[in-house]
Amino acid sequence: MFLSVFDIFKIGIGPSSSHTMGPMSAARRFLDELRGGAWPQARQAKPAALTASLHGSLAHTGIGHGSDRAVILGLAGHDPRSIDPDQMDAIIDEVRANGSVTPPHHAAYRFRPAVDLVLDTRTPLPGHPNGMQFCAFDTDGQLLLRRVYFSIGGGFVVSSDELAALKQAPEARQDVPWPFANAAEMLDMARRSGLSIAAMKRANEEVRMRRAEVDGALDEIWSVMSGCIQRGLEQDGQLPGGLKVRRRARRLHEQLEDKWRRNEIDPLMANDWLSLFAMAVNEENAAGGRVVTAPTNGAAGVIPAVLSYAQKFHAGAGRTAVHDFLLTAAAIGGIIKHNASISGAEVGCQGEVGSASAMAAAGLCAILGGTPEQVENSAEIALEHHLGMTCDPVGGLVQIPCIERNAFGAVKAVTAASLALKGDGIHAVPLDACVETMRQTGRDMSEKYKETSLAGLAVNVVAC
Repeated sequence: MFLSVFDIFKIGIGPSSSHTMGPMSAARRFLDELRGGAWPQARQAKPAALTASLHGSLAHTGIGHGSDRAVILGLAGHDPRSIDPDQMDAIIDEVRANGSVTPPHHAAYRFRPAVDLVLDTRTPLPGHPNGMQFCAFDTDGQLLLRRVYFSIGGGFVVSSDELAALKQAPEARQDVPWPFANAAEMLDMARRSGLSIAAMKRANEEVRMRRAEVDGALDEIWSVMSGCIQRGLEQDGQLPGGLKVRRRARRLHEQLEDKWRRNEIDPLMANDWLSLFAMAVNEENAAGGRVVTAPTNGAAGVIPAVLSYAQKFHAGAGRTAVHDFLLTAAAIGGIIKHNASISGAEVGCQGEVGSASAMAAAGLCAILGGTPEQVENSAEIALEHHLGMTCDPVGGLVQIPCIERNAFGAVKAVTAASLALKGDGIHAVPLDACVETMRQTGRDMSEKYKETSLAGLAVNVVAC
């Protein structure tokens, strides 16, 4: 099984990888099919009007997650990686005013968001909670093309046929040197080869890319992550969405900087910096800024926070360490995605912040000298203590409890790495057993607690 580090870490925009980046990418994919003439060639008519509908979790929390905005932007021809967050409002306003989209290399299509974009909370699409449908019609209103896509977490988008194929035959082993599909295989390969997890992951990546390209792409990922932290530390005011949640990172940063300059002894300082870094990212994500899926947007703060913590409090966390951290984290994230899920709509927040915490723990353990067995142990500890965590965003917004939850995920990651490093890697619960437990727990969890805002804090905070 091979899932690239650059599949796990995608550059995009907030507030959600599955509910924002996914719908935008799906809309772009639909445009590509339109341009390729995917409708029956016997039809001489050309597409003139578009519609879209969001279903399941996408419909329940679509407004709060910006799913509707993402569809508009995608049908206008934009993608999550390259769009300028500062231009999004103007693009959306223009589409709403004109009642049409004119994506590059296409004719203009009628698309009236108030009429042609439906959030259907009553009709889930079979296969995955994050379903969406796009349709194209000719000038007479006759259907030319209909496509169903699913946003399966972390910005990944598949068609209904692709989803069915994945469920029938999960990703086949690919021609890479170390095709581990689970943690047991990963550890066995590490023992036989004498390589670290990061080295095996790098060897797999270098089948497709030259070493310099891998390093450059990893540098870009870390640059966007650290840039997101910096922007989060500089911004102030309220987050959008109506909950009137105030940004806290800037004020907390000023307080910590003051203590840092005065060399004031504070036993909580390292923990405070760690939490600050995570909150800065997720406040920026909640505002729709540029972030990196790690492995999702809702959990985007954990890995940058732990890596920034390592650079601030541990000597030797330079460029090579950053690369090894990201490669190791991606190896763990790939195992979790392959054998369970990283989608909050599928397994709850255990699949988002829980996975991110496991990935961050593994990365930190690795760059602090941990053996492959200790790295696997650290990931298991972090994931184990997120099992059962629900996804219940208040108002459908990635703000409460998501921002603080990232801080706690980062704290758990550091604690897990520390515990693992003080052991010998031998432990009672294998990571694979923990991942399978998460999968089963997510399967049994009520749909109300899986990114629908129909239960938990999403109901009780509003009721109060």
